[in-house]
Amino acid sequence: MRFAPDLLRRCWFLAGPTACGKSAVALELAKQLRVNRGLAIELVSLDSMTLYRRMNIGTAKPSAEEFLRVPHHLFDILEPSQEFSVVEYLVAAERACCEIITRGGTPLFVGGTGLYLRSLLRGVFEGPAADEDLRGRLESEAALDGVKSLHLRLQQLDPNIAERLHPNDLRRVVRALEVIELTGQPMSAQHREEPLPLEQRPANVIWLSPPRDWLYSRINQRVEAMLAAGWLDEVRSLIAEPQPLSDTAGRALGYKELIEHLRGERTLAETIELIQTRTRQFAKRQHTWFRNLEECRSLPITGDESPAQLAATVLGQVIDRP
Repeated sequence: MRFAPDLLRRCWFLAGPTACGKSAVALELAKQLRVNRGLAIELVSLDSMTLYRRMNIGTAKPSAEEFLRVPHHLFDILEPSQEFSVVEYLVAAERACCEIITRGGTPLFVGGTGLYLRSLLRGVFEGPAADEDLRGRLESEAALDGVKSLHLRLQQLDPNIAERLHPNDLRRVVRALEVIELTGQPMSAQHREEPLPLEQRPANVIWLSPPRDWLYSRINQRVEAMLAAGWLDEVRSLIAEPQPLSDTAGRALGYKELIEHLRGERTLAETIELIQTRTRQFAKRQHTWFRNLEECRSLPITGDESPAQLAATVLGQVIDRP
């Protein structure tokens, strides 16, 4: 599954690590592109967690006022009980982009999910159709021996994919083993999407690259601000819903740790410190994703710039291609 090159070239991208301020910059960039270039920008989520309804505070979702300033797409499209694959995301994103362009608009993807960005730029391996019998057998084995036993098997058969997957990620571990059994090849050998030729790539794929100390301080402060805004109550409401959280939603950064706190596994102070630590680690991984995508251009920032100043800097780096 991949975007048609003509469609992809019509899209803009603004990525960056969590808490770096990219959402505020995107709103300013949308305004400046409208004023300076006559582009009707509409924002498309590049974040795997803002897809979920009622997961607002911990995902730093835009405010009601921000949603009104510029049209937003792929926010609040899933129930927290639902799973959503990368292929499903690409299908939804393609549909949103086609609708935006039909209206005469320009899609601007904004977010920090590196896998989504890579998949948009290079496509994604879909693999064979699901084999329910095989999948059922693997899930039964996991129920008997634990998911980690399947993950250990995957480490032997496809260490590259195993390294990317959490040992408790049953759905994706089962899928990886399923692909091996159905095709006779590890998924990593088949999932090698390369960058498109230069003339087929989108010209403007930019990621904000802040200094580490500044970003880590921002992360620590934001976690505390989210909790002050009612994040813990948000999590209480989610786990009280009739349908259980999906595996993906339940493992969302910060939500997982707060759920564990509510189960009595650690104090709130310990939980806050753990969320801050894991968020800093996540930001470091995001940095690696963006740095390793040759289609991306980094925009170093100091942390002292206003969103309007950063948007103007982005605008000054725009590449026009025929």
